[in-house]
Formats: sequence, C-alpha cells, structure tokens
Amino acid sequence: MPRVWEVPVQDSTRVRDVRVAAEDAAALAGLDERRTAAVSLVATELATNLLKYAQAGEVLVDVVDPPSAREGRPERAVQITALDHGPGLTDVVGALRDGFSTTGSLGAGLGTCRRLADDFDVHSVPGRGTVAVARVGPASDPAVHGPSGEGDGGPSTASEVRAGGVNVPFAGADFSGDAWAWVRSGDRLTLMLADGLGHGSEAARASTAAVEALRHAGHLPPAEALRRLHSALSGTRGAAVAVAQLDTWAGRLRFAGIGNVTARLREDGRWRSLLSRPGIVGVHRPHTVREDEVAWSAESLLILHTDGLPGRWTPPADTGLPPADPAVTAAVTVRDAGSPARPVRDDTAVVVLAPVPPDRR
Repeated sequence: MPRVWEVPVQDSTRVRDVRVAAEDAAALAGLDERRTAAVSLVATELATNLLKYAQAGEVLVDVVDPPSAREGRPERAVQITALDHGPGLTDVVGALRDGFSTTGSLGAGLGTCRRLADDFDVHSVPGRGTVAVARVGPASDPAVHGPSGEGDGGPSTASEVRAGGVNVPFAGADFSGDAWAWVRSGDRLTLMLADGLGHGSEAARASTAAVEALRHAGHLPPAEALRRLHSALSGTRGAAVAVAQLDTWAGRLRFAGIGNVTARLREDGRWRSLLSRPGIVGVHRPHTVREDEVAWSAESLLILHTDGLPGRWTPPADTGLPPADPAVTAAVTVRDAGSPARPVRDDTAVVVLAPVPPDRR
C-alpha cells in the first residue's frame, strides 16, 4: 500500500523525524546501505534548509516509480519533497553551488543534494516559496538515473517524456488512499492515478490493487485497461481511476476515466479538461467508457489530480512554470492550491506528464 510520510518542519527537532522517515522509506524500497546513507543525508539537508531559509515548511517522503517508464516492474526510488511558503530564492542557480548561503552557514545543502540524488530539481519564486524534489534509487539503475529509452528497442521519443507526482495523506495518516503508477509497453507509455473510496488503509488497498493491475494492462488502450482494473478491484471499496496513454511514435494521447479524478491538458498555451464517466471502478462501471484522443507535442502538459485539491482549483496561467522534473510541478500545484487556512479534507495526489526540456535530453 502507498505508505507516505508527511512531516511538518517547524523546529530543529523535526529534522530527525524527516531523516528517520527517509531511512524507513529506503528500507521499503530495498536500497542498500550506501544508497540509504545518501537518502538520509539528502533528507536532513532539505529539512535543515527549510528552517534556514523559510523558518518552516513540510517534507513528504514517498517510494515512487522512476520518472522514465520502462517495460516490466521498475526498481523504485525514494522521493523526498520539501515545500514552503517562505520568501523564496532570488538565485536558484547560485543556491545549487557549494558555498552559497544567505544565513552565514557553510551553504553546502542544495549542492550536496544535487550530487547525491539521482534526480534533483528546485522551483522557487520570490514571495511564493520554494519546492525541492530529490530522488534516490538503487545504484547504477538506468531506470532511475535519468530518462531511459535509448538502446532498449524503443523510439528515441520515449526518452523525451517524463512523469512524476506527489501524494499527501489525509490528516497525516500513514497510508494514502491515492496511488499512481506508469508503465511502458513498446511505444506506449501509460500513466494511471487512482483514488480509493474514502481514505485510510481500505482506500489504500483499493488503489494499490489498481497499481498492481496496471503492471499487466499497460499494453491495452485506456478504456480496455479500465475494464481490466474493474475486475481487479472487485472485493475492494473501489476507486476513481484515470488512465492516460501516450503513443510516443504517433504523438497521440488517449485518455479515459471513471470517477472524480480530474485531468487537464495544456495545449497551445491553454488548458482543456478531459472528461471521465461517473462510476466507481471495482463497484459500478458504466457500460461504455469514453476515450478522448488528442495530439501531443513538445508544448503539451498533462495534470491528473484527485479531489483533495480545492474544487475551484485551476491550472496556473504561467505556462513557463514547469521545470525539468514533473514531480516539482506536481508539488508546486499542491502547495499553491492549499494553505493552513484551507486544509484539505481528503488524500491529495497530483501527477504530471511532461516533455523533457531540450536542454535536459
């Protein structure tokens, strides 16, 4: 089940809690001693930086699929996400250099994180705050160390798309009822987000069943995959599920959903909604499931999110927002959609499918 650690960081005593959560996640991911040590140090540095530069914030620790899909069951990575509503960084590039500091410290934090992590990215806007995401996976694993696709029989366009997300459990619970995964089958990359009915361990059991079923249904079109997932979730509470599939060879995106997982696609600088059918996968599936098919380009961006986001949330108008790592975009979305004055009332997951910027390919 999707175990997620959510640690508010208001004082130095919580830095240890972040480190312990990261080490627990490393054990869950099966990382060896050396990679666990890297996870521990990255988590400590990110939590410490929250206190130094923002005085307070939040750290999310999760075990996730790598950002580039591969065929078969991927090795998983520990993802550490630090978010804050602090003053923000005026010089992100400078902050990643060793020795950079605005607090009189050694300033080695973000530079250390970038060296130790397999993936590391930061988004910061003065006056709005900072989001940093680091992933650490098994040593020498091409599924974790950057985009894959070259040399494994797939077209080069597969290496030009990445997916990432963040998952926030309701009320600091141990398990989130939301879960996401993505798989590759030939030229097809399939991304799924499931929201188990309610929250807690039983909701997590339903969404986990959807993830496991997707591993065997990635070759199917989205509507047919949902039919397979419906059978797999029989006997659970059921879930709202959205499935998006990108044909990297044809440059086409197909989408189908059942329930209240929301999908928004950016195309030509504007956002459009991709519609799901009413129902609950595993409990009540509509007789017909609509599939949308749209063009996918280097400017496209897909956001899937569960109903933990406020009902009136709309995607950002700033089309320059997404950085190289889609998990950062997802984390910025979660941070900016909520606040202490507007606490969420359910598990919240946001998943993003995005092209890799040309300078990161």
